[in-house]
Amino acid sequence: MLSTMTATLVDATNRGKISALGERVLSGGQISREEALFLFHLEESADIFDLLSWANRIRENFKGNKIHLCSIVNAKAGACSENCKFCAQSSFYQTGSPKYGFVDPEPVLEAAEEANQNGVTAVGLVAAWRGLNEGPMFDEVCERIKELKASGKTRPDASLGIIKSQKVADRLKEAGLECYGHNLESSRRFFAQHCTTHTFEDRLETIRHLKNAGIKICSGGIIGMGETREDRCELAFELKAIGANILNPIPGTPFEKNTPLPALEILKTIACFRFILPRQEIMIAGGRTVNLRDAQSMIFMAGASALMVGNYLTTLNQPVEKDLQMLKDLGLDPSWDNHGFADQAENRCGCGNNRCETETAGV
Repeated sequence: MLSTMTATLVDATNRGKISALGERVLSGGQISREEALFLFHLEESADIFDLLSWANRIRENFKGNKIHLCSIVNAKAGACSENCKFCAQSSFYQTGSPKYGFVDPEPVLEAAEEANQNGVTAVGLVAAWRGLNEGPMFDEVCERIKELKASGKTRPDASLGIIKSQKVADRLKEAGLECYGHNLESSRRFFAQHCTTHTFEDRLETIRHLKNAGIKICSGGIIGMGETREDRCELAFELKAIGANILNPIPGTPFEKNTPLPALEILKTIACFRFILPRQEIMIAGGRTVNLRDAQSMIFMAGASALMVGNYLTTLNQPVEKDLQMLKDLGLDPSWDNHGFADQAENRCGCGNNRCETETAGV
């Protein structure tokens, strides 16, 4: 068979294997790591577009046409003690990123009102620091969460770093926090290549404390940091609900000269995540505008079911109105009302089985 995209012979057996794996996932089955790696290593554009088509069917089968929207507030900016090589807010690097202390109530409530007007489900408070400990600052954090909850405008989420105490996680739950964003960032093997001030295990421990408190988790990673396809595969098998960021190299950080991933490689990665995590929310966040450009709308064909809208922590996104128009043009519905996180039922990964391969490392 001749591909009009590449003018090279395409292995017809790949199409059959992709189809068989897609049918299996659609019928409620799972794919193995070996099978997932086969998908990650697809090279021909014809094969990748076959993969995207199946990922789209899987998304529609398990998630319908609903798209979950969320936004974030940079609640405390800059001067972070951690040395994450991708981050403009690390105190280790000179990036010109803004620096300020923890925000007052007004900006948070204004963000909630704007989110409500745009049909955005959640607003997350994000802070540039190592993590949370008991004390006056933590008391203030809990107050912001309570105020956000009491406003009734949006679901209160947060991403506040490492948690070493179960008591801290329990207090966040008591304050009204529903979902905590805490990325694993990469595979366990690759983690030390982008951060050495804390460990992969520190992040897993944080997630365990939060789950014990009854808080739902949004955890994902960043692609394009120099990791291998095997690393991306391992990350997917660690996760429950995945948030995919695409590296936007920031001047002044160690990754500023990283070569951007090709758009098709990004879309293929999203599709592979959907095959591995058919029932979970897959959110596309930072880096999509600069890396995908005119191909942004294809993230949904690749299996994405959630989108971060509004500006990011230190970089700009496209206007919310443009994202909403994109969804309308694609026949997708942003009025996502599943606040119950059915894909994160107690002691379940969301695949429908009591235990499965995604229940690794206690995540």
